[in-house]
Amino acid sequence: MHDNLEQPWTSDASCGNKSGVIGYLTTEQFLPELLEELKNVKSVHGSLVLADGPLQTSVWAQNIWLNPEIITFESISQAAKALKGLGKLWAPYTFDNHRRAQLIQDQLPKLKSRVMDFLGPLPEDNLGAWTLIDKNTLVASSKTNSPFPLGEVQFHEDKKNPPSRAYLKLWELFTVYGIRPKPGQKVVDFGSCPGGWTWVLQQMGCEVVSIDRAPLEPHIAKLPRVHFMKTNAFNVKPEDIGAIDWFYSDIICYPEKLLELVQSWQSSGLCANFVCTIKFQGKTDFATLKKFQSLENARIQHLRHNKHEVTVWIKTSSP
Repeated sequence: MHDNLEQPWTSDASCGNKSGVIGYLTTEQFLPELLEELKNVKSVHGSLVLADGPLQTSVWAQNIWLNPEIITFESISQAAKALKGLGKLWAPYTFDNHRRAQLIQDQLPKLKSRVMDFLGPLPEDNLGAWTLIDKNTLVASSKTNSPFPLGEVQFHEDKKNPPSRAYLKLWELFTVYGIRPKPGQKVVDFGSCPGGWTWVLQQMGCEVVSIDRAPLEPHIAKLPRVHFMKTNAFNVKPEDIGAIDWFYSDIICYPEKLLELVQSWQSSGLCANFVCTIKFQGKTDFATLKKFQSLENARIQHLRHNKHEVTVWIKTSSP
């Protein structure tokens, strides 16, 4: 549990965001990364970081609380009533007082399952978030940046066809963020073994050039429109492949090596759209992460299905 850095702020009921503060929620594992990137931090409650507005760009926040406010209460029913007055649907985050929080949540409308189908429509109704910071004080935000409880995207998984769970990273990017290729497009999948990303891209109707030093799983290699090259991705030059619509990479390599590979393809003019996993070996490489952030049209996010890694996408042309 992390202690407050200062006293809670006071509310101003005259404005939309009553506190002028934004909440950024991550997991305990990535709290140091979140604190590294945020400015003007006011307080920390578990893995929820409250910082002065305006809204900051965050790689590591799993869920952003857009209008948090402090509510003090004496009883369980009083807390539930206050939350009902602010919004209809709520997801609780707990880091302490777990039983008390559950008693409050039990008095709120039950939240139906939001487990997604691949490429299915996103939930349309708003979902608030709240947490207890002590027995008689809660922080509640009726608006968040995600329609999923605390930003935790879950899918009805395919446990038969993909050879690993890495496919869920693309499922999340394609479904939640809408960053995806169209049927018939030519794509390259670097670091493709055992074939999870190649499988997703093939299912999307793409022509997939799948590249790795290790072979694909046999049932993936046999799929139509999959062309496997057994070689080191860093030995492949853009002119060896020619023009492609999308560059995909889930290579296990140091971030600076991935940056060099991306920049070589960018400078070739043979590809304008990129989706890559930046995998950190040991400590988070903030210096190289900032270099990726400085690339034109780049967006970087720690997805729900990322481990100690983040996903970068650069979309500079329409499919």
